[in-house]
Amino acid sequence: MSSRREISLAERKRQLVADELTEAALQALALKGFDAVTVDEIVTAAGVSKRTFFRYFASKEDVVVQFLAGMGTDIRAELAARPATERPSEALRHAVWVPLGQCADHGERALRVVRLILRTPALHARFLERQAEWRDDLAEELARRLGLDAEAELYPRLAAGMALNAFDTVLHRWSASDGAEDPAALTDRAFTVVAPALDARAGRGA
Repeated sequence: MSSRREISLAERKRQLVADELTEAALQALALKGFDAVTVDEIVTAAGVSKRTFFRYFASKEDVVVQFLAGMGTDIRAELAARPATERPSEALRHAVWVPLGQCADHGERALRVVRLILRTPALHARFLERQAEWRDDLAEELARRLGLDAEAELYPRLAAGMALNAFDTVLHRWSASDGAEDPAALTDRAFTVVAPALDARAGRGA
């Protein structure tokens, strides 16, 4: 019992340090630009040593990569948690709204990070790589929910791709508007467009 509690406390402390480092790094990178910020500046802003930084991240690019990985994990977890009877379009809209909602909640800070990712070629390329991984994960989860064979059926992968295209479109539109457009309204509009295709073949394969 005691050992499990100690491990739990240690994990929570490690996660807290990682979160603080991530926040400091993302904000520094977003404010000054990816190429202009050094690891020294990041650790100074976070109040930790450079050794501590490299315990969590291999590079400043790795900060963004891990941040994106967390977004993908959140999307799949939300899809898995949605009611089994929910239409695919609704379940997927709720799933992709998790990171979009976090952007909406953090306003200008999140907007700076989104701009950083979308406007830095190296980071945008990594973002697209991650989205390809998310598509595979969502396809597997959709297939499980609908009782389909993810390898044999076209629907799961196509549906996951449509949902992530909607997600990507909302992010680009929100960023281009300098945050003026409401992410929730944009998400609803995007899924209104793709919902007929998402729901038409659910459970029937393709």
